[in-house]
Amino acid sequence: MTAYDAIVLAGGAAKRLGGADKPGLRIGGRALLDRVLAACSDAGTTVVVGGRRPTVRAVTWTREEPPGGGPLAALGAGVRHTAAERVLVLSADLPFLGAATVRALLDASGHGEAEGAVCADEDGRDQPLVAVYRAEPLRRELALLAAEHGSLAGLPLRLLTHELQLSRVTADPLASFDCDTWEDIASARARIREHGTVLDEWITAVKNELGIELDVDTGLLLDLARDAAHGVARPAAPLTTFLVGYAAAKASSDGGGPEAVAEAARRAAALALRWADETETPETP
Repeated sequence: MTAYDAIVLAGGAAKRLGGADKPGLRIGGRALLDRVLAACSDAGTTVVVGGRRPTVRAVTWTREEPPGGGPLAALGAGVRHTAAERVLVLSADLPFLGAATVRALLDASGHGEAEGAVCADEDGRDQPLVAVYRAEPLRRELALLAAEHGSLAGLPLRLLTHELQLSRVTADPLASFDCDTWEDIASARARIREHGTVLDEWITAVKNELGIELDVDTGLLLDLARDAAHGVARPAAPLTTFLVGYAAAKASSDGGGPEAVAEAARRAAALALRWADETETPETP
């Protein structure tokens, strides 16, 4: 696995949101910043440039000079706290960014003479705040820009990216979807409630809220709930899945993992089927 550090830019005035605390706005019950931090959970060091706030995991905090000085100033502040050869740079308002896009950017940044890799959106536009940069050329260009302009404050990101040789990664169309307006926030909130994604989103939110790291097979648990509801009684479904979780937690304390959930679910499902058989098959005298 490629070692990397991450910088998340969480400052800015959010003018199109009326000055709201954008990184703290919740999509699917999770703060935008926490959703981005989840996508880069395997970073060696994660630096968040912005005001301090509670986060789902530990990060290093810093601020740009002056506060509100723009993305290049924030990037310059963040890179001082990194040491890896590659630096993932993200904005804090990417509700659908996933680990797969991060991995694709890391892979592409190591090809040939590339000095980094940038995500291209579905219209082919580069998204420099969904990108991986090699640390040495990133620091070099930031230093040159600061020397040429006196500081990095207020400078556009294109001054940096135009000087770097970047690979392009066409990722999931939603990977670079950012939330700049209330319409964007409403769209993101509606999208995660779509039938194909709502359960995964909900389970992730619950695990985040409860501090659970364990991966679970939601399909397996749903099958168990169905068997318990049909074979026993409808209220048996939630109670059975609760008891399976409790049993799996006990097993996990002895060194188990996702397998403990699968085994407990398998045994409970078999019991539900045996229970159903007793009601459907008459006893032979």
